[in-house]
Order: sequence, then C-alpha cells, then structure tokens
Amino acid sequence: MTALITRDELAAAIEAGAVTVVDTLGGEYYAQQHLPGALALVLADVDAQVSTVLPDRDAAIVTYCSNPACPNSGQVADRLTSLGYTNVRKYREGIQDWAEAGLPTEAA
Repeated sequence: MTALITRDELAAAIEAGAVTVVDTLGGEYYAQQHLPGALALVLADVDAQVSTVLPDRDAAIVTYCSNPACPNSGQVADRLTSLGYTNVRKYREGIQDWAEAGLPTEAA
C-alpha cells in the first residue's frame, strides 16, 4: 500500500521544489485544473512514458486524482512502485480538497 501525504506536507514540498507531482486524471481534467507544476500521467500511459517523464526512480513522487473515491492515484502509485520507484506517496484527498482549501492551481 502506498504511503500517504497530507495537504500541508504536499504544499510545503511543492513550495520547496522537493517533489514531482503526478496528476493521474489526465486529459481535459488536467487541462482545466491541476496542482502547481504537476505532470499528467494516467495508468494506461505509465509503462510507455515513465522513463521519459520520471527518469529518477529515487525522486520524491506524489500522485493524486480528484478525491478519495477516485482510484487513479493509487493505481498509478502502485504501478510506479512495481517498476522500481522507491519514494512514491499518494495525496488521497485529491485536487478537490486542494482547491477547496484555497490553494493555487494551474491550467494547461
């Protein structure tokens, strides 16, 4: 099971430039709104794109999707871990929680 990260921990890590954030919703959802600096990577594209998008298997990576009911972030996190990534955590509450807290988002 993937370790979790809180909103406050994630906000601090983003501000410090200490984490790679992965939006697992992709497509229009990513284009409309995503966490600052987040990369779009959906489960179907992980195997084909991971070595290019996430070349450092020891880097701090956080996956997220829309809210706790969305399975995407856990699925991508599990796949990354199975591919040898060693520092993957999941922001379970997702972008809904982030936006409701008034934290900044970006659009593509």
